[in-house]
Amino acid sequence: METDVAKITDTLVEVLVTYGLDVVGAIAILIIGFFLAGRARNATYKALTRVEQFDETLRKFFASIARYLVIIVTVLAVLSQFGIETTSLVAVLGAAGLAIGLAMQGTLSSVAAGVLLLIFRPYRVGDYVEIAGEAGTVEALALFVTELNTPDNIHIIIPNAEIWGGIVKNYSHNSTRRVDVVLGIDYGDDIDKAMAATRDIIASDSRIQSDPEPFMAVSELADSSVNIVIRVWCATSDYWPVKFDLTKALKERMDKENISIPFPQRVVHMQSQAG
Repeated sequence: METDVAKITDTLVEVLVTYGLDVVGAIAILIIGFFLAGRARNATYKALTRVEQFDETLRKFFASIARYLVIIVTVLAVLSQFGIETTSLVAVLGAAGLAIGLAMQGTLSSVAAGVLLLIFRPYRVGDYVEIAGEAGTVEALALFVTELNTPDNIHIIIPNAEIWGGIVKNYSHNSTRRVDVVLGIDYGDDIDKAMAATRDIIASDSRIQSDPEPFMAVSELADSSVNIVIRVWCATSDYWPVKFDLTKALKERMDKENISIPFPQRVVHMQSQAG
């Protein structure tokens, strides 16, 4: 019994003598590595706060990447401390990373697209946009997806990979928008009278801007009407109210001026045949 205890003690002493310094060194490397990882994260975050283009989500994302890179280097240094060949391990990790990347190609492309969208900011939360064939107000822009709410209150989630590289229509980007309305009057009505009445309506609406100047012209001699195109400018937030109110005011004013707004019609001439 005493012989077995002595053997175990000798083995423990031998292990401590052989690997003791390595264990202490590994612990020291881990402590220093995790400390530096935290410092790297904080330094990266503070550096990115000076760049206005970077979103808060993107700052945290890159700060986390910096932290994990330092941790990976730390783990490799600990393994090297015990004499483990890290070159082959790095190759294995690289191959595994490549396999995972190929398996998650769609997800990673959405992340890459999300990073680019957060940097270049073609739209922001609160903007009304048309993206990937859908239109709505941006509720959230994250690394993986963009969330929209449609005017009829439908929530739409779009992967960022489907947005980046496509056409983005941002209706809220500019402070002003042009409202186009087409007024059709009867061929027998006075065009100048209709246009004068329209100018009065435009002048009475304080939301319609004088610069750029409102534009009005006869645009088409259609099948059933003479079409007058009306183009006015207003604040982007007033676009729909101005369009709706202007359309209503035109109808009421034309009725007051006895100017007809014809509906589509077709004149048919009947020709009788002699018996």
